[in-house]
Amino acid sequence: MNFLSSYLPFLSATVSLIFAIVVFSRWLREPKHSHLLLWAIGILMYSIGGFCEGWNGLVGWSPLAFRLWYLFGAVLVAAWLGQGTVYLLAKPRTAHITLVILIIASIYGAIRVFGAQLGVAQPGQELSGSLIVSGGVRILTPFFNIYGTLALVGGAAWSAWIFFRKKVKRNRAVGNVLIALGALMPAFGGTFSRFGIDNALYISEFLGAVIMFVGFVTAVRPEAKQA
Repeated sequence: MNFLSSYLPFLSATVSLIFAIVVFSRWLREPKHSHLLLWAIGILMYSIGGFCEGWNGLVGWSPLAFRLWYLFGAVLVAAWLGQGTVYLLAKPRTAHITLVILIIASIYGAIRVFGAQLGVAQPGQELSGSLIVSGGVRILTPFFNIYGTLALVGGAAWSAWIFFRKKVKRNRAVGNVLIALGALMPAFGGTFSRFGIDNALYISEFLGAVIMFVGFVTAVRPEAKQA
């Protein structure tokens, strides 16, 4: 049994779940900050994806676990994290419209994923979209990921620009950069995995969860008063 593929995803899921609870609790105290709720949802999706990977490594193949992993871990997580950044930085009208579109698209994606025909993973095989054998499902993933990536990276760049131009909201700028980096870590790990580097995905997912947590703590930290 490979320790990293069996247990590290569970650790990532645990860190992410604690992270999601922290963010959700803060939203309950500050319900006007809708970005906190969206981030909590996205982080919970990250946790579900990690749990399903750990289940596959420790227990073995499960069609339900695979579908949950693909829907939440591969398709939706980046988009919902990005939507939180949209609510943080964009005008309310833009944020509301994009959220409605994302909800509708997510429901459609769930219907397609749970209706897809699957192959069967071999013992020890890393979960992959290649296990979906019916056509038209995997093409959904880039649309969600591109939107999420643009929102996360664009939000980080905008926050950084505001800080360097006005020298204000430094913590928010640094926090958004770290959240974007953490959310993108699994993509880097997936790239390394395709080059044959074992367990790169699981390591990158764990690092991603930790970096996002640090980014959130940084983003909500009160700014130091200037003398």
